[in-house]
Amino acid sequence: MSDDEGRVWITAEADEARAVALASELELPLPISRILVARGLSDSGEAERFLNPRLSDLADPFDIIEMLVAVEHIWQAIQAGSRITIFGDYDADGVSSTALMVLVLQRLGATPEYYIPSRQDDGYGLTVDALTKAVEKTSPDLIITVDCGTNSNAAVTHARKLGIGVIVTDHHECLESPPSDAIAVVNPKLGECDAAKVLAGVGVAFKLCHGLVKHGNANGYAAVDGLDLRDYLDLVALGTVADVVPLMGENRILVRHGLLQIKASPRCGLSALIRVAGVRTEIDCYHLGFLLGPRINAAGRLGSAEPALKLLLSEDPSIAKRLAGQLDAANRERRRIEETIVQEAVAFLDTTFVEDTTFGLVVGSEGWHIGTVGIVAARLCSRYKRPAVVVAFDGDGLGRGSCRSVGSINLVEVLHACADLLESHGGHAMAAGVSIRRENMEAFRERFNTVCREQIKHDDLVERHVVDGWITFGEADKALLDAIGQLRPLGMGNPTPIWGTRNVRIMGRPRVVGKNHLKMTLVSGGSQLDAIAFGMAGRKLFKAPIDILFNVQVNNYLGRESVQLSIKDFRVSHQNEGGV
Repeated sequence: MSDDEGRVWITAEADEARAVALASELELPLPISRILVARGLSDSGEAERFLNPRLSDLADPFDIIEMLVAVEHIWQAIQAGSRITIFGDYDADGVSSTALMVLVLQRLGATPEYYIPSRQDDGYGLTVDALTKAVEKTSPDLIITVDCGTNSNAAVTHARKLGIGVIVTDHHECLESPPSDAIAVVNPKLGECDAAKVLAGVGVAFKLCHGLVKHGNANGYAAVDGLDLRDYLDLVALGTVADVVPLMGENRILVRHGLLQIKASPRCGLSALIRVAGVRTEIDCYHLGFLLGPRINAAGRLGSAEPALKLLLSEDPSIAKRLAGQLDAANRERRRIEETIVQEAVAFLDTTFVEDTTFGLVVGSEGWHIGTVGIVAARLCSRYKRPAVVVAFDGDGLGRGSCRSVGSINLVEVLHACADLLESHGGHAMAAGVSIRRENMEAFRERFNTVCREQIKHDDLVERHVVDGWITFGEADKALLDAIGQLRPLGMGNPTPIWGTRNVRIMGRPRVVGKNHLKMTLVSGGSQLDAIAFGMAGRKLFKAPIDILFNVQVNNYLGRESVQLSIKDFRVSHQNEGGV
């Protein structure tokens, strides 16, 4: 391990003998087999299933707790002509989940309504107030939640008093006990089906749809004839990637096949969104996570998520084009608002931040837009390498905020330790939400910092790069790119490989391109490659040989394809450090 200006490089460890054997068994380039072994896939059968994920490898949906109860009740509701409402969430996972359930239930013969709460007016999840609005709008006999509901005990109890049944489908952690008045709570985190515990909300909704189809086939229901759930995997891929869950296990299977579905037959709304986002290459996880997902999210961040949902449900190209343009405009406005808040937050933090005593960041202000505070928190985390809470206060002194974490710090535990200062809280280890009164803000800032200090580790405070392998420029070729393609989908839990090469020289003078990027030509071992270092125009350059970390990518210029390096970090060459 080496530390250079607060940045740490760690070489992933892999059993070399096993990597060599795996490369031979699966006919893989050795650098790729090393990655598989380092990521725990040393068995050839397991590695082969990873490289070629099959839908047939998905676990039985009825392995998930209370799935059978939910499926049987929904079929009864469909056959009885009961009024069904899908209660979703305003983010990309929730919107994708809602669209999936509406489309599948329509296909099964139901006429479902939907309700997505307002981030500004209702806050997150199935609250009593949001439930009341959903009931007034849709008059349901049965509510099916997607991507929410596990901690909505009061709302579920209220629904039961109104004579409305509730089936919860969710993937969030249960903070106390699940709603006992629900017909069923379908949440893999509450049961023993380990394969499903990584699923996003849309993944859980898909498992419910799978259960409905499987039950329908077993009982000879005509409504399932010709229904192919593969047609809906594009929605599953979108919501899964946008929710930043690990792309391993069942998520990997669903996203791989969802990307294939988008390539083969993109639905009308996604096609319009792809065009407005300016995507001209084959869709992958980067496009879902950084181009399409944010546009879906933008609607719910700034106002109603309904345009995003209508886009995913639309079958009219002209309507889809209009809605996609609306989401694109909302996304531009979201970025403008976000940048303003970031500047204000940084101005405050830079006057209070002390490297040795500040371990958790808490900022808040009246007038900040609640729809952007989560993104601001993520940017503060990246800038300061500390957990961050960003709160937007209303005129009555009630604040709602988003939290993001780094490294080993579990937000669920930290916020639980601060619970007496909060009105409410919930979420995941790495991302959560809070509500708080203004008068408790300073005490919360101090408590949050203290608890973070107790949990934080040195490695959490620095930028860390895991080096998947040290290769020569000769190995950074099209064959390696093709082999990397077998690792897709790449993202959270299965990151794009970072390669390293030592003793590299910069040829000529690098030039600044765009706002803050370096374009350069690098030479090593008699080979030269073009490279781009995004956001590094201000970095010190060296005449001496350097070590570099990079992704390998294709550069398309005037119809000509070539290999290009995307530089992640560089430093003066450390050839005597034994490859670390």
